[in-house]
Amino acid sequence: MAYTFDTLGYAKRLRDAGISQGQPEAHAEAAREFVMGELVTKVDLQAVKADLQAANADLLAAMETLSLRLTLRLGVMLATGLATSIGLIAAIIKL
Repeated sequence: MAYTFDTLGYAKRLRDAGISQGQPEAHAEAAREFVMGELVTKVDLQAVKADLQAANADLLAAMETLSLRLTLRLGVMLATGLATSIGLIAAIIKL
């Protein structure tokens, strides 16, 4: 949806209110520049949405990688603990 700002109507309304000739046009142009420059369009929102989706995909991939690394570390710790326990039990039995 495109938004428009009627600078001519705005300037006319200011002139009708008693403001001198040059000022209404300057007010209208300034209002158009400041107000219309800050409006967000659908295209702007779609670009931000695409950026957020890409960042989300990157985060999910990083989380998956970290999850796999933590699972591997836990498996190594458990295997090491089990091997140590078996070694201790074997040493005790030999005594």
